[in-house]
Amino acid sequence: MELAYLNAAKMIDHSLLNPTLTEGALEQGILLALAYDVASVCIMPYALKRCAEQLKGSAVKASTTIGFPHGGHTTAIKLAETERALADGGEELDMVVNLSKVLSGDWAYVEADIRVVVEAAHAAGQKVKVIFENCYLNEGQKIRLCEICSGLGADWVKTSTGYGTSGATDEDLRLMRAHAAPGVQVKAAGGIRDLDALLRVRAIGVTRVGATATGVILDEYRRRAGLEAIVVAAAGVPGGY
Repeated sequence: MELAYLNAAKMIDHSLLNPTLTEGALEQGILLALAYDVASVCIMPYALKRCAEQLKGSAVKASTTIGFPHGGHTTAIKLAETERALADGGEELDMVVNLSKVLSGDWAYVEADIRVVVEAAHAAGQKVKVIFENCYLNEGQKIRLCEICSGLGADWVKTSTGYGTSGATDEDLRLMRAHAAPGVQVKAAGGIRDLDALLRVRAIGVTRVGATATGVILDEYRRRAGLEAIVVAAAGVPGGY
């Protein structure tokens, strides 16, 4: 049962990206992620260095965003963000594609934009999740992005930022799993708020989800499995963010 729980916990990137989160809330979120032993903490870029320091020695990875949330940054800025994140201890980077260029059909630009982030991260031994923001795209555009990401060796394709008009849908997840290369994983973000949703997308082939309801999801897993509840320590006075 403990192994089964860990498999579920390691599907979750605990999201700390809401711009109104205080330093105390960020600190508490990191403690929660450590207590539940999730896959990663995805935190606002300015807080990444401190987060990575707190996660050091644990099995929880430090992650952040690139070009977030709209993807319209220049490629040079995305590269600079990537380099800064890697220097600050980022192990997984969630980058947003340039939506304007996708919708305009400028696939050469889109591919080059993704390439610089993937190559920089991989050169440092770290990983990249490429965010599509599917709510604004048609089926053909989603498929083309899966093909581009597969060709570039991206580590994950991801449905959404959580800041679009909708989040992950089962239909999109099936489409992405069908059209991404076998070595490219699929991440669902937006709307995964309970255990049943986590288990449902896992059955589709999703290996990661972005979640703010991490405690709710994993408390229910442990309750159903008859495991002891997890107690999260209270945060102290935050510093260094």
